[in-house]
Amino acid sequence: MQGEKLRWGIISTGNIASDFCADMTFVDNGELVAVGSRNIENAHAFADKFSITNAYGDYQSVYDDPNVDIIYVATPHNLHFENVRDALMAGKHVLCEKPITISSEESQQLFDLAKQKQLFLMEAMWTYFLPAIVKAQQWVAQGRIGKVKQIKADFGYPMPYQLESRVYREDLAGGCLLDMGIYPLAISTLFTDAELDNFYVKPQFAPNGVEDDLVILANAGDVHLTLGTSFQCKLHNWAIIIGEKGSVVIPDFWRAKSCELYHSDDLVNSFQDNRQSIGLNYEAQAAGEAVLANKLEHPNMPHAVSQQLQKQMEAIRSTYIK
Repeated sequence: MQGEKLRWGIISTGNIASDFCADMTFVDNGELVAVGSRNIENAHAFADKFSITNAYGDYQSVYDDPNVDIIYVATPHNLHFENVRDALMAGKHVLCEKPITISSEESQQLFDLAKQKQLFLMEAMWTYFLPAIVKAQQWVAQGRIGKVKQIKADFGYPMPYQLESRVYREDLAGGCLLDMGIYPLAISTLFTDAELDNFYVKPQFAPNGVEDDLVILANAGDVHLTLGTSFQCKLHNWAIIIGEKGSVVIPDFWRAKSCELYHSDDLVNSFQDNRQSIGLNYEAQAAGEAVLANKLEHPNMPHAVSQQLQKQMEAIRSTYIK
């Protein structure tokens, strides 16, 4: 490593990779040094856009680049296992977009490999690192709303049905659960300690059989969960944490810029994040800090939480995929 800055290699040149690289301008412990794409022209265009020194027409060259310390994987869901495995085998730390894999068996293999290689590996659950989410956690931990009794969260946007679209292609692990439903599950997991159980799942399906709308009712211990996700329509996209003494409301929780604390109907506190970035910089900064501190996991998003989310999604899918 060079000084106190990590050198990042980017895998894929899609939208989320572009957002991540744009937000790297707000990260003070990292720099972009390489990008890989299966199309060399795309790699060069991406490198020019973000002033990245090295552009490659494949992924392995990024893993093998001696000037790269950490890899950001932003490929489609079904490629994550292969991409993360190859990066770890090349001796690179990894931040991988969610879901980190499409099964708990695959993700456990990756976590075991990372520990064997003594390398940092984290699922890129950017929501967990947003200041508004951290503030909401503090309020709940301080007992400001009393014991948590219910959590309501949903995330959905219209995604017109197109069979060739990544989000609808079964071979690319499409469907609203992995793409959007992971967010309501993640926010509920953040505010509960117990495993999800006693769940009821009501799915709807696109013409090709991929789920495009889900309602999930469940318990996490004695906390009731009401969760939703959809490609069919825009949902409220809010999270509400309800306790015995009050509630925390988080608008657009997946990319949260604010949160509000209520006692009954009275607003008693609020928080506003006036960031100029999209918000992906917080997870990148945190990953860099962990690597530079020789940590293999980050406490905000440890391997155990990724595994918990994977198993929750498997349990949900098992109710409608036989």
